[in-house]
Amino acid sequence: MKRILAFPAIFILMFLALSPSAQALCVKVSTANLRTGPGTSYEVAWQVYMYMPLEKVGRSTDKDWYAVMDSDGDISWIHKSLVTSNYRCAVVNVEEARVRRGPGTGFAMVEDSPASQYYSYRVISRKRGWVKLRDEWGATGWIRKDLLWIR
Repeated sequence: MKRILAFPAIFILMFLALSPSAQALCVKVSTANLRTGPGTSYEVAWQVYMYMPLEKVGRSTDKDWYAVMDSDGDISWIHKSLVTSNYRCAVVNVEEARVRRGPGTGFAMVEDSPASQYYSYRVISRKRGWVKLRDEWGATGWIRKDLLWIR
């Protein structure tokens, strides 16, 4: 009797271990196409730039393409060679976000402030509800955490 009960439990554990789990990814190239399906023959849904954060929610049967969710909750596909999980990234998820020289409103804004919605960054550090970021060109600054989608 115990063997019969144990088999379904083992089966469930194996299924959970093999099912894709969400994983934070960052675009690691200057420009990448998000596609409507897993392959270059599928239509380009959106073009994104370096440091765009994505959340892996699945993968193709050949494991070369990832199904990813963006900051709007849309699902599309990207080739695995275009992303990394070696660092965290963030994207502005409001119309505009002030970029400051330090972690607080008492710090002056950087020259290129404000950052527009969908502007992406690599996360450098965090401090008291603020995130230090670096863009593709090496410019750094701080943005309030609640103005970002971080993965």
